[in-house]
Amino acid sequence: MRKEVVLITGANGEIGHGLITHLGREGKVDIVALDVQPLDESLRPYCLRAIQGDILDGMLLGRLVAEFEIRTIYHLASILSTKAEYNPEAAHRVNVEGTLNLLRLAVEQSAWQGRPVKFLYPSSIAAYGLPDLETKHSAGKIKEWMWLEPTTMYGCNKLYCEHLGRYYTRYYRQLAADHTPNTIDFRCIRFPGLISADTIPTGGTSDYGPEMLHHAAQGIPYTCFVRPDTCLPFMAMPDAVRSLLMLESAPKENLKHLVYNVTSFSLTAQEIYEIVIKAFPKAQVTFNPHPSRQAIVDSWPADVDDNAARKDWNWSPEYDKERAFNEYLIPAIKERYSVRV
Repeated sequence: MRKEVVLITGANGEIGHGLITHLGREGKVDIVALDVQPLDESLRPYCLRAIQGDILDGMLLGRLVAEFEIRTIYHLASILSTKAEYNPEAAHRVNVEGTLNLLRLAVEQSAWQGRPVKFLYPSSIAAYGLPDLETKHSAGKIKEWMWLEPTTMYGCNKLYCEHLGRYYTRYYRQLAADHTPNTIDFRCIRFPGLISADTIPTGGTSDYGPEMLHHAAQGIPYTCFVRPDTCLPFMAMPDAVRSLLMLESAPKENLKHLVYNVTSFSLTAQEIYEIVIKAFPKAQVTFNPHPSRQAIVDSWPADVDDNAARKDWNWSPEYDKERAFNEYLIPAIKERYSVRV
Protein backbone atom coordinates (compact mmCIF):
# COMPACT_ATOMS: atom_id res chain seq x y z
CA MET A 1 0.00 0.00 0.00
CA ARG A 2 1.08 3.57 -0.64
CA LYS A 3 2.27 5.37 2.48
CA GLU A 4 0.05 8.16 3.86
CA VAL A 5 1.98 11.44 3.91
CA VAL A 6 1.80 15.21 4.12
CA LEU A 7 3.34 16.99 1.11
CA ILE A 8 5.10 20.32 1.68
CA THR A 9 6.22 22.29 -1.37
CA GLY A 10 8.67 25.17 -1.06
CA ALA A 11 10.04 23.27 1.91
CA ASN A 12 13.24 25.31 2.14
CA GLY A 13 11.42 28.62 2.54
CA GLU A 14 10.73 30.63 5.67
CA ILE A 15 7.38 28.99 6.42
CA GLY A 16 8.63 25.58 5.33
CA HIS A 17 11.40 25.58 7.93
CA GLY A 18 9.03 26.32 10.77
CA LEU A 19 6.31 23.97 9.56
CA ILE A 20 8.58 20.97 8.96
CA THR A 21 10.32 21.47 12.29
CA HIS A 22 7.00 21.62 14.16
CA LEU A 23 5.42 18.63 12.40
CA GLY A 24 8.65 16.67 12.60
CA ARG A 25 9.00 17.16 16.34
CA GLU A 26 5.38 16.15 16.86
CA GLY A 27 6.03 12.96 14.91
CA LYS A 28 2.37 12.37 14.05
CA VAL A 29 2.70 12.51 10.25
CA ASP A 30 5.19 11.45 7.61
CA ILE A 31 6.49 14.38 5.58
CA VAL A 32 7.48 14.50 1.93
CA ALA A 33 9.37 17.75 1.32
CA LEU A 34 9.70 19.22 -2.17
CA ASP A 35 11.89 22.17 -3.19
CA VAL A 36 13.91 23.27 -6.20
CA GLN A 37 16.95 23.51 -3.92
CA PRO A 38 18.43 20.66 -1.84
CA LEU A 39 16.61 20.49 1.48
CA ASP A 40 18.37 22.12 4.42
CA GLU A 41 20.29 19.42 6.30
CA SER A 42 18.65 20.46 9.57
CA LEU A 43 15.23 19.53 8.15
CA ARG A 44 16.11 16.15 6.65
CA PRO A 45 15.72 14.12 9.88
CA TYR A 46 12.08 15.23 10.08
CA CYS A 47 11.17 14.04 6.57
CA LEU A 48 10.30 10.63 5.21
CA ARG A 49 11.54 11.87 1.83
CA ALA A 50 13.26 15.03 0.64
CA ILE A 51 12.87 15.60 -3.09
CA GLN A 52 14.72 18.20 -5.12
CA GLY A 53 12.42 19.10 -7.95
CA ASP A 54 10.12 21.62 -9.62
CA ILE A 55 6.36 21.94 -9.14
CA LEU A 56 6.21 22.58 -12.91
CA ASP A 57 7.51 19.05 -13.52
CA GLY A 58 4.41 17.01 -14.32
CA MET A 59 6.37 13.74 -14.42
CA LEU A 60 7.67 14.33 -10.90
CA LEU A 61 4.20 15.07 -9.54
CA GLY A 62 2.90 11.97 -11.30
CA ARG A 63 5.47 9.85 -9.49
CA LEU A 64 4.35 11.35 -6.18
CA VAL A 65 0.77 10.30 -6.92
CA ALA A 66 1.91 6.77 -7.72
CA GLU A 67 4.13 6.39 -4.67
CA PHE A 68 2.26 8.17 -1.86
CA GLU A 69 -1.22 8.65 -0.48
CA ILE A 70 -1.15 12.40 0.07
CA ARG A 71 -3.65 13.44 2.72
CA THR A 72 -2.68 17.10 3.11
CA ILE A 73 -0.76 19.50 0.86
CA TYR A 74 0.91 22.62 2.24
CA HIS A 75 1.67 24.48 -0.98
CA LEU A 76 4.30 27.01 0.09
CA ALA A 77 6.35 27.27 -3.12
CA SER A 78 6.25 30.64 -4.88
CA ILE A 79 8.30 33.47 -6.33
CA LEU A 80 7.82 36.41 -3.96
CA SER A 81 6.74 39.95 -4.73
CA THR A 82 9.99 41.80 -5.51
CA LYS A 83 11.58 38.96 -7.49
CA ALA A 84 8.31 38.46 -9.35
CA GLU A 85 8.40 42.03 -10.65
CA TYR A 86 11.77 41.44 -12.28
CA ASN A 87 10.43 38.46 -14.23
CA PRO A 88 6.63 38.50 -14.09
CA GLU A 89 6.17 35.80 -16.72
CA ALA A 90 8.39 33.35 -14.83
CA ALA A 91 6.55 34.26 -11.63
CA HIS A 92 3.23 33.51 -13.31
CA ARG A 93 4.47 30.10 -14.44
CA VAL A 94 5.64 29.12 -10.97
CA ASN A 95 2.96 30.80 -8.90
CA VAL A 96 -0.07 29.97 -11.07
CA GLU A 97 0.83 27.00 -13.28
CA GLY A 98 2.66 25.36 -10.38
CA THR A 99 -0.38 25.82 -8.16
CA LEU A 100 -2.63 24.45 -10.89
CA ASN A 101 -0.42 21.35 -11.08
CA LEU A 102 -0.75 20.82 -7.33
CA LEU A 103 -4.53 21.33 -7.45
CA ARG A 104 -4.77 18.67 -10.17
CA LEU A 105 -2.66 16.37 -8.02
CA ALA A 106 -5.01 17.00 -5.08
CA VAL A 107 -8.06 16.24 -7.25
CA GLU A 108 -6.53 12.97 -8.41
CA GLN A 109 -5.57 12.00 -4.87
CA SER A 110 -9.07 12.85 -3.63
CA ALA A 111 -10.60 10.62 -6.29
CA TRP A 112 -8.35 7.71 -5.40
CA GLN A 113 -8.97 8.10 -1.67
CA GLY A 114 -12.70 8.77 -1.88
CA ARG A 115 -12.36 11.81 0.40
CA PRO A 116 -11.22 15.42 -0.14
CA VAL A 117 -7.52 16.10 0.24
CA LYS A 118 -6.79 19.18 2.33
CA PHE A 119 -4.97 21.90 0.39
CA LEU A 120 -3.42 24.61 2.61
CA TYR A 121 -2.47 27.70 0.65
CA PRO A 122 -0.62 30.73 2.06
CA SER A 123 -1.77 33.87 0.25
CA SER A 124 -0.72 37.42 1.06
CA ILE A 125 -1.80 40.99 1.72
CA ALA A 126 -0.30 41.53 -1.74
CA ALA A 127 -3.74 40.42 -2.98
CA TYR A 128 -5.01 43.84 -1.90
CA GLY A 129 -4.50 47.06 -3.82
CA LEU A 130 -5.48 50.39 -2.32
CA PRO A 131 -5.38 53.27 -4.82
CA ASP A 132 -3.59 55.93 -2.74
CA LEU A 133 -2.24 56.79 0.70
CA GLU A 134 -5.30 58.78 1.67
CA THR A 135 -7.46 55.72 1.11
CA LYS A 136 -4.98 53.54 2.98
CA HIS A 137 -4.99 55.85 5.99
CA SER A 138 -8.77 56.11 6.11
CA ALA A 139 -9.66 52.50 5.24
CA GLY A 140 -9.05 51.03 8.68
CA LYS A 141 -8.90 47.25 8.97
CA ILE A 142 -9.41 45.65 5.56
CA LYS A 143 -11.79 42.69 5.29
CA GLU A 144 -11.19 39.76 2.97
CA TRP A 145 -13.49 41.02 0.20
CA MET A 146 -12.26 44.64 0.10
CA TRP A 147 -9.84 46.37 -2.32
CA LEU A 148 -8.90 43.25 -4.28
CA GLU A 149 -7.07 45.11 -7.04
CA PRO A 150 -3.42 44.03 -6.67
CA THR A 151 -0.70 46.03 -8.40
CA THR A 152 1.99 43.32 -8.51
CA MET A 153 2.30 40.08 -10.47
CA TYR A 154 2.71 38.26 -7.14
CA GLY A 155 -0.52 39.77 -5.81
CA CYS A 156 -2.36 38.94 -9.03
CA ASN A 157 -1.03 35.38 -8.87
CA LYS A 158 -2.10 34.93 -5.26
CA LEU A 159 -5.59 36.31 -5.83
CA TYR A 160 -6.11 34.18 -8.93
CA CYS A 161 -4.91 31.04 -7.12
CA GLU A 162 -7.40 31.77 -4.33
CA HIS A 163 -10.10 31.70 -7.01
CA LEU A 164 -8.66 28.50 -8.47
CA GLY A 165 -8.86 26.92 -5.03
CA ARG A 166 -12.50 27.98 -4.76
CA TYR A 167 -13.21 26.57 -8.22
CA TYR A 168 -11.58 23.20 -7.55
CA THR A 169 -13.34 22.91 -4.19
CA ARG A 170 -16.84 23.85 -5.28
CA TYR A 171 -17.21 23.90 -9.04
CA TYR A 172 -14.68 21.56 -10.66
CA ARG A 173 -16.25 19.74 -13.65
CA GLN A 174 -19.60 21.31 -12.75
CA LEU A 175 -21.14 20.37 -16.11
CA ALA A 176 -20.14 16.71 -15.87
CA ALA A 177 -22.91 14.17 -15.39
CA ASP A 178 -21.04 12.70 -12.43
CA HIS A 179 -20.12 16.08 -10.90
CA THR A 180 -19.27 15.75 -7.23
CA PRO A 181 -19.00 18.88 -5.05
CA ASN A 182 -16.19 19.31 -2.54
CA THR A 183 -13.60 17.66 -4.78
CA ILE A 184 -10.79 18.99 -2.57
CA ASP A 185 -10.73 20.87 0.74
CA PHE A 186 -9.00 24.18 -0.07
CA ARG A 187 -8.11 26.39 2.91
CA CYS A 188 -6.29 29.69 2.46
CA ILE A 189 -4.66 32.23 4.77
CA ARG A 190 -3.75 35.75 3.67
CA PHE A 191 -0.58 36.47 5.59
CA PRO A 192 0.77 39.90 6.53
CA GLY A 193 4.51 40.55 6.44
CA LEU A 194 6.26 37.60 8.12
CA ILE A 195 9.33 38.03 10.30
CA SER A 196 11.56 35.04 11.02
CA ALA A 197 14.64 34.70 13.19
CA ASP A 198 15.62 31.39 11.62
CA THR A 199 15.79 32.13 7.90
CA ILE A 200 17.09 34.95 5.73
CA PRO A 201 14.49 37.08 3.86
CA THR A 202 14.14 35.95 0.25
CA GLY A 203 12.58 38.70 -1.83
CA GLY A 204 9.37 39.87 -0.23
CA THR A 205 8.50 43.55 -0.47
CA SER A 206 7.68 43.59 3.26
CA ASP A 207 11.15 42.20 4.05
CA TYR A 208 12.57 45.58 5.07
CA GLY A 209 11.59 44.67 8.67
CA PRO A 210 13.50 41.39 8.96
CA GLU A 211 16.30 42.70 6.73
CA MET A 212 16.84 45.58 9.15
CA LEU A 213 17.19 43.13 12.04
CA HIS A 214 19.47 40.63 10.29
CA HIS A 215 21.77 43.36 8.96
CA ALA A 216 22.01 45.05 12.36
CA ALA A 217 22.94 41.79 14.08
CA GLN A 218 25.77 41.25 11.59
CA GLY A 219 27.03 44.82 11.78
CA ILE A 220 26.20 45.40 8.11
CA PRO A 221 24.83 48.84 7.13
CA TYR A 222 21.28 48.70 5.83
CA THR A 223 19.42 51.10 3.58
CA CYS A 224 15.67 50.79 4.10
CA PHE A 225 13.78 51.05 0.82
CA VAL A 226 10.58 52.56 2.29
CA ARG A 227 9.72 55.79 4.14
CA PRO A 228 9.90 55.81 7.96
CA ASP A 229 6.11 56.35 8.16
CA THR A 230 5.33 53.27 6.05
CA CYS A 231 2.94 51.02 7.97
CA LEU A 232 2.11 47.34 7.39
CA PRO A 233 0.72 44.46 9.44
CA PHE A 234 3.28 41.87 10.54
CA MET A 235 3.44 38.49 12.21
CA ALA A 236 6.19 36.44 13.85
CA MET A 237 6.92 33.18 12.05
CA PRO A 238 5.84 30.89 14.92
CA ASP A 239 2.36 32.42 14.74
CA ALA A 240 2.30 31.96 10.96
CA VAL A 241 3.07 28.26 11.31
CA ARG A 242 0.57 27.89 14.16
CA SER A 243 -2.18 29.56 12.11
CA LEU A 244 -1.66 27.12 9.24
CA LEU A 245 -1.83 24.18 11.63
CA MET A 246 -4.93 25.58 13.33
CA LEU A 247 -6.72 26.06 10.02
CA GLU A 248 -5.70 22.58 8.86
CA SER A 249 -7.14 20.97 11.98
CA ALA A 250 -10.35 23.04 12.12
CA PRO A 251 -13.56 21.01 11.55
CA LYS A 252 -14.82 21.57 8.01
CA GLU A 253 -18.30 22.46 9.25
CA ASN A 254 -16.91 25.40 11.24
CA LEU A 255 -15.34 27.08 8.21
CA LYS A 256 -17.64 29.66 6.65
CA HIS A 257 -14.97 30.91 4.23
CA LEU A 258 -12.18 29.53 2.07
CA VAL A 259 -9.91 32.57 2.52
CA TYR A 260 -9.02 34.10 5.88
CA ASN A 261 -7.01 37.12 7.00
CA VAL A 262 -4.69 36.69 9.96
CA THR A 263 -2.52 39.31 11.61
CA SER A 264 -0.72 40.10 14.84
CA PHE A 265 0.48 43.72 14.99
CA SER A 266 0.95 46.73 12.73
CA LEU A 267 3.90 49.07 12.97
CA THR A 268 5.83 51.58 10.90
CA ALA A 269 9.32 51.25 9.51
CA GLN A 270 10.34 53.97 11.99
CA GLU A 271 9.06 51.87 14.89
CA ILE A 272 11.03 48.87 13.63
CA TYR A 273 14.10 51.10 13.36
CA GLU A 274 13.70 52.25 16.97
CA ILE A 275 13.41 48.65 18.18
CA VAL A 276 16.49 47.67 16.17
CA ILE A 277 18.59 50.56 17.49
CA LYS A 278 17.61 49.76 21.06
CA ALA A 279 18.67 46.12 20.61
CA PHE A 280 21.74 46.86 18.44
CA PRO A 281 23.00 50.37 19.35
CA LYS A 282 25.75 50.22 16.72
CA ALA A 283 23.33 49.44 13.89
CA GLN A 284 23.68 51.62 10.79
CA VAL A 285 20.27 52.11 9.22
CA THR A 286 19.35 54.80 6.71
CA PHE A 287 16.15 55.45 4.79
CA ASN A 288 16.26 55.87 1.02
CA PRO A 289 12.83 55.01 -0.39
CA HIS A 290 12.80 53.16 -3.69
CA PRO A 291 9.92 54.82 -5.58
CA SER A 292 8.54 51.67 -7.20
CA ARG A 293 8.86 49.41 -4.15
CA GLN A 294 7.43 52.19 -1.98
CA ALA A 295 4.42 52.42 -4.28
CA ILE A 296 3.81 48.69 -3.91
CA VAL A 297 3.93 48.84 -0.10
CA ASP A 298 1.67 51.90 -0.11
CA SER A 299 -0.96 49.85 -1.98
CA TRP A 300 -1.07 47.25 0.81
CA PRO A 301 -3.26 47.79 3.90
CA ALA A 302 -1.88 49.16 7.14
CA ASP A 303 -4.03 46.63 8.99
CA VAL A 304 -6.42 43.78 8.20
CA ASP A 305 -9.54 42.44 9.87
CA ASP A 306 -9.08 38.84 11.01
CA ASN A 307 -12.38 38.48 12.87
CA ALA A 308 -13.55 35.69 10.55
CA ALA A 309 -10.55 33.54 11.51
CA ARG A 310 -11.05 34.36 15.19
CA LYS A 311 -14.70 33.35 14.99
CA ASP A 312 -14.49 30.27 12.77
CA TRP A 313 -11.35 28.57 14.09
CA ASN A 314 -10.42 30.48 17.25
CA TRP A 315 -7.41 32.24 15.76
CA SER A 316 -5.51 34.52 18.11
CA PRO A 317 -1.80 35.45 17.85
CA GLU A 318 0.52 34.49 20.68
CA TYR A 319 3.14 37.09 19.73
CA ASP A 320 2.19 40.76 20.02
CA LYS A 321 4.78 43.38 19.04
CA GLU A 322 6.64 43.31 22.36
CA ARG A 323 6.82 39.54 22.65
CA ALA A 324 7.63 39.07 18.95
CA PHE A 325 10.72 41.26 19.17
CA ASN A 326 11.84 40.87 22.78
CA GLU A 327 11.22 37.14 23.30
CA TYR A 328 11.56 35.69 19.81
CA LEU A 329 13.27 37.79 17.16
CA ILE A 330 16.01 39.69 18.95
CA PRO A 331 17.29 36.86 21.22
CA ALA A 332 17.24 34.31 18.38
CA ILE A 333 18.93 36.64 15.88
CA LYS A 334 21.61 37.57 18.43
CA GLU A 335 22.25 33.88 19.02
CA ARG A 336 22.27 33.16 15.28
CA TYR A 337 25.08 35.65 14.69
CA SER A 338 26.70 35.26 18.13
CA VAL A 339 26.13 38.92 18.89
CA ARG A 340 27.31 40.42 22.15
CA VAL A 341 25.93 43.91 22.59
